[in-house]
Amino acid sequence: MSYELIKWVHVLSSTILFGTGIGSAFYMFMANRSRDTRDIYFAVRHVVIADWLFTTPAVIVQLFSGLYMVHMAGYSLADLWILWGLLLYVFAGACWVPVVWMQIKMRDMARIAVDTGTALPERYWRLDRWWITLGSLAFPAIVVVFWLMVSKPV
Repeated sequence: MSYELIKWVHVLSSTILFGTGIGSAFYMFMANRSRDTRDIYFAVRHVVIADWLFTTPAVIVQLFSGLYMVHMAGYSLADLWILWGLLLYVFAGACWVPVVWMQIKMRDMARIAVDTGTALPERYWRLDRWWITLGSLAFPAIVVVFWLMVSKPV
């Protein structure tokens, strides 16, 4: 495969990763702020689906296409911009994995609340605070990875 094709796939998957991530975070954050259980259930249910359909494949494609381009271009994994990019990518991933689990739990709690006509339990709101914290840590890490990808500082 040509470098240009791999680069296009890499850029496309980074766009999907970033767009799905920020869009899903926005809609779930806003639904949670509304405190409307039906809106929350609608949002979190679709965020979980979006993670499986878009985010997960994009995360995988990003890593492998990026590593393949490093190899094709003759860079070293020891180059500081690549090393920092990988470390920040892994850090963001370490924040994202528990978030996926939280979103599934939050979806299930919201479904029960909607089905039974009850309020969301306190555990939901504790997970929401962790969800916000982990997302607030992962987001700037990914922004820096984008900068490293584009600028390739030596």
